[in-house]
Amino acid sequence: MAKYSFEFKLKIVNKYRKGSLGYTLLAKKYGLPSRTPVKKWIQMYQHFGEDGLKRKNRKKSNLFI
Repeated sequence: MAKYSFEFKLKIVNKYRKGSLGYTLLAKKYGLPSRTPVKKWIQMYQHFGEDGLKRKNRKKSNLFI
């Protein structure tokens, strides 16, 4: 799955919030494979604000233990 930057996600969410385009048209305009990521980002933004769009840091396990 492709990774998108926080700034890119926020840009799309803000375009959606302005009300000019829906999920599908935003996805097409910005070259996303489907409307699903757009919908997910908007839902995360609505529930958690900008923090919902940020990547979560995961600790990598030490493979040499």
